[in-house]
Amino acid sequence: MTDAPVPEALVVMSREAFRNQFDAERISRLRALARVPDPVFVDDLDDPAVADRLASVEVLITGWGAPQLTQRRLEQMPRLQAMLHSAGSVRPHVTDELWDRGIRVAAVAEVNAVPVAEFTLAAIILAGKKAPFLAADRDPRRDGEAGTARFGRLGNFGVTIGVVGFSRIGRRVVALVQQLSSVTVLVADPFADPDEVRAAGGIPTPLEQLLPRVDVLSLHAPALPLTRHMIGASELAALPDHATVINTARGSLIDNDALVRECTAGRLNAILDVTDPEPLPEDSPLYGLPNVMITPHLAGSLGNELHRMTDAALDELERFAAGAPLHEEVTAESLRLSA
Repeated sequence: MTDAPVPEALVVMSREAFRNQFDAERISRLRALARVPDPVFVDDLDDPAVADRLASVEVLITGWGAPQLTQRRLEQMPRLQAMLHSAGSVRPHVTDELWDRGIRVAAVAEVNAVPVAEFTLAAIILAGKKAPFLAADRDPRRDGEAGTARFGRLGNFGVTIGVVGFSRIGRRVVALVQQLSSVTVLVADPFADPDEVRAAGGIPTPLEQLLPRVDVLSLHAPALPLTRHMIGASELAALPDHATVINTARGSLIDNDALVRECTAGRLNAILDVTDPEPLPEDSPLYGLPNVMITPHLAGSLGNELHRMTDAALDELERFAAGAPLHEEVTAESLRLSA
């Protein structure tokens, strides 16, 4: 570490996000780490009233509701050196102009991966017991094997889980599911290091070989042109009867029409925290199916989990102010293959 001048910082996010992420304790820590003239935060970089504030700012702490950092906006911030993102994907906020100016970017995606992986583990366990589907089913048959197993084999002993995408979240899921007895975890990701997959407890497996073997298919790939509808009609058809598809990543990974057909036929189950489109139309057949559970994109950080993201962004600010390496620095190249 080297002695460095205290940077001037500004928080840029929606008013709601600021209220949820910055309590008095975290504002106090922000002021201890950086010079923070009033206003502490803005939700509109185009407001002429903040022009003087932008002219001297060196670090932006961004979040949900922050605008894209276009060339025009960057020209208003000639001293800007770093953008520290305390929300989900940084992709909607960065531009080529930002990279061209050498502005450093850090995101707290690793922290946001924690609740998503926890949610996914819970979904996998509940899927094994078929609990969401039995709870939603209006069929009164509840007693005996015929009544409880009509959505597929019950139990989590010896299950095979397919993880698509050895991402921050995917690798956490691979590690978390090891607590299940005699579990087998197959991992499909052509960009992953096979040795890292094995070290986490997974078995590197091409997608086409993975699909026919799994009881649960959990998606953790980024939304890229390459991955759009990567789980289409042929991939869904390759899954065993009564397999459960879990999507906590991006709705565009699945061909929604193909999924509707498989779930309407009762052949597959699904737990969807994301959809395409999002939200689904009110008349989507998926809403009325007992073998489909849809949640409103809540796997990521919400409620009291948001403070963990703020803390991580402030940790990065502390490192930046001290001249230390950032823990989760993002580059144009690393963003190309990430969420």
